[in-house]
Amino acid sequence: MIPALRPFLAALAALVCLALPAQAFDTKARAAFVLDFTTGTVLLAKNADEALPPASMSKLMTLYMAFEAVRDGRLQLDERLPVSQHAMSYGGSTMFLDTTDRVKVEDLLRGIVVLSGNDACAVIAEALSPDGTERGFAELMTRRAQQMGMTSSTFKNSNGWPAEGHHMSMRDLTLLASHLIRDFPDFYPMFAEQTFAFDGRAPQNVSNRNPLLGLGIGADGLKTGHTQAAGYGLVGSAKQGDRRVIFAITGLGSTRERAEESEAIVNWAFRQFAEKKLTTAGQRVADAQVFMGAEDTVGLVTTEDVTLLVPVLTGAPLDAEVVYTGPLQAPISAGQQLAELIIRPEGLPEHRVSLVAESAVPRGGFVDRMINVSTALLRRLNNGPAPEGTM
Repeated sequence: MIPALRPFLAALAALVCLALPAQAFDTKARAAFVLDFTTGTVLLAKNADEALPPASMSKLMTLYMAFEAVRDGRLQLDERLPVSQHAMSYGGSTMFLDTTDRVKVEDLLRGIVVLSGNDACAVIAEALSPDGTERGFAELMTRRAQQMGMTSSTFKNSNGWPAEGHHMSMRDLTLLASHLIRDFPDFYPMFAEQTFAFDGRAPQNVSNRNPLLGLGIGADGLKTGHTQAAGYGLVGSAKQGDRRVIFAITGLGSTRERAEESEAIVNWAFRQFAEKKLTTAGQRVADAQVFMGAEDTVGLVTTEDVTLLVPVLTGAPLDAEVVYTGPLQAPISAGQQLAELIIRPEGLPEHRVSLVAESAVPRGGFVDRMINVSTALLRRLNNGPAPEGTM
């Protein structure tokens, strides 16, 4: 480690001071994935990439594609869509639509978000399908999911009705939730709505099934799911202060167990971890040796503020190092990427930050180059060849 890095690490250790990892969350769920949305830190992954029946949680993909269609002008919120016999035939959670209805797109969206309407999903699917069928829309869903990086997702219908081969992973569901929050801020508030009394026709189905809404823990989405094969699941999100946490769980045994597990995950994620600002943009992290330059060293700085999620327990210093292959060869341009700062919070994934040259270092004149060569030769005689890699 180069000497100029030590004061920075000392300051970093004083700022963060952690030793014990946050207590791992021992979830009862068959599969789970918990993400700190603000920093992108994975807090928990249990069978996160296993392709499982997602039940109604897969409705989030139908919603994403419907939101895209509205954004792109292919659907209008006040447009009224017909209800087919196929859409009307769905049981389970429905809006109780029939073939005499023509329903506004906005009502259908709320019917999916709040009421988990299987029939509403089918109406949207048939409207957007390339061949007018729900099956055709499901194939479109699968292709779109692959484009978005959801590699463990295959859809056979628009609503999660039990079907062979209809699968998603908890990582994919969390990624999808992240996209919904980031890509559609105007639509996302729908997920926090606790009731929707469509047309007054179904008083027994007016309430959002998300057990976290209204608990005062910052929960504002997203979607529950349940089938016999899947068990009880939830894609949830909560925001407290500037932090947002997103998670997906499945395979729980009851609505009560789902509610208790979901609330416990939210509380754990916010109480056991905290954001810490480690560096500011332009802060010098280290000095790197320069060969054949007008200066012997160049400062290494970050290009942006670095905020890291760390466990809140205190103890030993944070593990961090600067890595580059050196000495660096002049000339060097200001802002040129030269190195990486690698930070390893215990119990969490490592965090890598690019470091760039604080200022330009031109190639040295003849005398400077001779001094550089002489110094390098003396160093080799005294210490042996300098290893490449970590400095």
